[in-house]
Amino acid sequence: MLLLSLPHGAIMASSGHRDLIPLQPIIDRADTGDIIQLEAGRYSGPAIIDKSITIQGDSTVIVMNTEATSTITIRSDGVKLSGFTIEHDANEATAAIQVEGKNSKITDLLIQTQGFGMMIRNSSQATIQRNNITWIGADAASSSQKGNGIDLYNSHDSYIEANEITGMRDGIYLENSRKSTVQNNRLLHTRYGIHCMYIDGSSVMDNTGEENMTGAMIMGVKNTVISGNSFRKQSTNVHSQGILLYDVHQSSVHNNVVEGNRVGMNIAESSGNEIRGNAVLRNFVGIQLVLAEANEFTRNRLVSNVIEASALDSPNNVMMENYWDSFQGLDLNQDGISEISYAINPFYEQLVSRNSAYQLFFQSPGMIFLSDLFTEGRDQWTTDKSPRMSMDTESDLHMSVERATGSNMVWVFGLVLLGLATFIIIYMGVLRK
Repeated sequence: MLLLSLPHGAIMASSGHRDLIPLQPIIDRADTGDIIQLEAGRYSGPAIIDKSITIQGDSTVIVMNTEATSTITIRSDGVKLSGFTIEHDANEATAAIQVEGKNSKITDLLIQTQGFGMMIRNSSQATIQRNNITWIGADAASSSQKGNGIDLYNSHDSYIEANEITGMRDGIYLENSRKSTVQNNRLLHTRYGIHCMYIDGSSVMDNTGEENMTGAMIMGVKNTVISGNSFRKQSTNVHSQGILLYDVHQSSVHNNVVEGNRVGMNIAESSGNEIRGNAVLRNFVGIQLVLAEANEFTRNRLVSNVIEASALDSPNNVMMENYWDSFQGLDLNQDGISEISYAINPFYEQLVSRNSAYQLFFQSPGMIFLSDLFTEGRDQWTTDKSPRMSMDTESDLHMSVERATGSNMVWVFGLVLLGLATFIIIYMGVLRK
C-alpha cells in the first residue's frame, strides 16, 4: 500500500483490488485537517477516528467489517465522511458508523448492515444527508433482531435530511434529543418509519413512508412540528397507523397526508395540540381519539375512510371547519359552512372495545340501525360545530376529481354489467321459447 501526500492537505490511499486494506493505519498517518481520498478498493474495519479529518470515496470504495464492534467510530469533533460504501456484517448492537464527537457531517454513503446503520451518542450538530441505509441480514429476522437506521440518543441540534432507509427496525429513532430536524427522508418496510421519544423543540417535515407498521410514532413529545409528511399503506399489522401521537403536548400537526392505513391518525393521551389541514384518506379509521383532551382540529379533510372518526374518553376537543365526505349538512346562508353540526358517534368504538368480535358486523344493516338509535350522552360527543360543505383548495380539488373519476368508473362498469345481464336474460328467454 502506498500513501501519497497531495496538495492542499489531501492524502491518497492506493491499493490493489483483491486484498483488504486496513483503514486504521491510513487514518493514523493523517494529520488534523487532512482530506483522505480513498482510491478504488476494499478496505477493512473496524477503525477509530480521533482527529478532525475528512474521508472521501466513491462507489468503487467499500469498507467492510465482520467484527463485533462498529465499523467506523468517530470520537473527534468536525469529522466528515462522504461517498463510499460500508458493509457492516456484525449482527450485534453495533453500527456501520458510531458518532461520539460533535459537528460531524456524514453524506452520500451507501450503508448495508446487519446491525445499526448509524448510532449518534451524546453528540450535537450532526449533519446526516443523502445516505442510503439497508438491512442485509436474514429476511426472516424480527424487528427486535434488527437495528435502527439512524439512531440518536441525547444528541441535539441534528439535521437529518434526504436519507432513504429500508428494512430496518425503526428508520429514524430520536430519544432525549432536542432541536433536531428530520426532513425529506424516505422510510420503507420498517417497524416505525420515524420514532421520536422524549424530544423537545424539533421538526419532522416532508418525509414519506410506505408499508411500515407505523409511519411516525411520536411519543412523550412537546413543542414539536409534524408537517408535510406523507404516510401511506401502513396496514399490515393490527396496530398499523399513519401517525401515532402518544403523550404529545403543545405541538403542531399540519398539512400531512395519511392514506390507506389501518388508522390514519391515532391521538392518545395528548393535549393542547393544533391538528390542522391534514388529508385523511381511505383509511379503515380516519382519526382515532383515546384519552385525548383539549386539542384543536381545524380544516382537516376526511375522505373515503371506512370509519371517519372515533373518540373514547376524549373531552373538550375543539373541531371546526373540517370536511367529512359522508356528512349531509345544510348551508342556508351559502357561506360554505353547515348550520348542522357533525357529532362523532361513539357507539361502534364502545361496542368493539367490549368485544372485538363485533368488528365482523361493521356496516351491516343491523349495526347501522343500532348506531342511529344510540343517542346516550349526545351532548358529550366530540362534535364539529361548523363542518365544511366542500373542499376548496387545489389539493382538495384534485382529490374530488380523483374521487369523482373513480365513482364514474364504478357506475360505468355497473351499467355495463347490468346491460350484459339483461341481454343474457332476454337471450335465454328467447331460446327457451
